[in-house]
Amino acid sequence: MLKKKILLAIHSLQAGGMERVMAELTNCFSENSKIEVHLIIYGSKREVFYPIAKNVIIHKPIFEFNNERRLISTLKTLFFLRKKFKKINPDIILSFGEFWNNLVLIATIGLKYPVYIADRSEPLMNLGAFHNNLRKLLYNNATGLILQTQQAKKIYQKQFKKLNITVIGNPIRDIKNNNNIQRKNIILMVGRLVKTKHQDRLIKIFAKINIPDWKLVLVGYDHIKQKNSISLAKLIRELQLENRVILAGKQMNVEDYYLKSKIFAFTSDSEGFPNVIGEAMSAGLPVVAYDCIAGPSEIINDSEDGFLIPLFDDKFFQLKLNELMENDNLRQQMGENARNNIKKFNKDLIAEKFLEFILSHKKH
Repeated sequence: MLKKKILLAIHSLQAGGMERVMAELTNCFSENSKIEVHLIIYGSKREVFYPIAKNVIIHKPIFEFNNERRLISTLKTLFFLRKKFKKINPDIILSFGEFWNNLVLIATIGLKYPVYIADRSEPLMNLGAFHNNLRKLLYNNATGLILQTQQAKKIYQKQFKKLNITVIGNPIRDIKNNNNIQRKNIILMVGRLVKTKHQDRLIKIFAKINIPDWKLVLVGYDHIKQKNSISLAKLIRELQLENRVILAGKQMNVEDYYLKSKIFAFTSDSEGFPNVIGEAMSAGLPVVAYDCIAGPSEIINDSEDGFLIPLFDDKFFQLKLNELMENDNLRQQMGENARNNIKKFNKDLIAEKFLEFILSHKKH
C-alpha cells in the first residue's frame, strides 16, 4: 500500500513555540507507518534547533536568503517552494506561520494539492496593511484553517465565513523528573526577550516582593533585532537585583529549569497559544500569567492550577505571586492540579487530531 505523503512547511525550526510544535508534530507523524513525512524549512535561518526523526525527509533551499535584497530572495523562495511541491507531489500540505502561510498559498495557486494552514499568532495581531490584505485575499483558498483557541475561531469566522476552521491546542511534552532534580526557591519565566513578553514588568514586580531567599530566572534570548537583554541587565543593576534576578539566555536543557523551579510567571500581552505555560504545568508548576486575548485562559484553570491576571494589573500579579511564594501547600496542590489538567494536550492526542482533520476533509 502506498504511503500518504504529508508535506510540512515552516520558515524556521529555531528555538520558539511555533517551531517546537512543528517539530513535535513532524516526529509524531513520522511514527505512523502509513505516512511519508517531508519537511520544508525555507526561511532566512534554516538551522534545526529541535531534534527531528531520521525518517523525515528534510528540504531546504540551497541559496541564501538575502535580507538586503528581500524581494528577490522572496521570489526565489516562492519558485523554490512551487518546484518542490511539484517534485514531492504530496497528498497534503500543512503550513505554519501567520506571515508565511501566504507564501505557501501563492506557491500552490493552480496546483491540485490540498493546503491546510495553521495560524499561530494572537488573533487580533496587526500584521501590517500588506499582509493583512494578503491574508484576506488568500486564506479562503486553503482547504482548512487550524487555530489554537476558541477565541481565535470566533474572530476568524467573521473574516473567513466559507473557510473550514477547527481548533486544536498545541502538543505539550510530558516533562518528568527522571533525574530527581530538587526544586529551589525560583520563579521562572521562559520566552524570547521581546517587548511583548514584558520581562521588565516582571522584574519590577519581583523587586517589590520582600522575600529575599527567592530568585527570578529568565530563560530566553534576543529576537527580531530587539536587544532587550541589554536594557533588562541595566534594569537589574538599577534595582540592585544582580544576585536575585538571572538572565539565563537560550538553554538547550530548558526542562531542567522547569523542574528546579517552584513557580512559573508569564507577563506576555500577546499570545496565540503559549507552549511554555503548558510545559511549566506539565513539570508541575503553578502559573501566574496575564490573561491576554487568547491562550492562557484556555490552558490555565483560574485559582485551580494557576492565576489569570487582568492585563497589566501588576499589583494583583504581585499579590498572587507573593501568595504562592509564601504558601507551600497551595503551591504544591496547584502544581499537582497543573500536571493533571495539562494531560488533555498530550502530544500524541494532539497529533492524532491534526491527522484526523487534514486527512478527512475534501477541498470545498
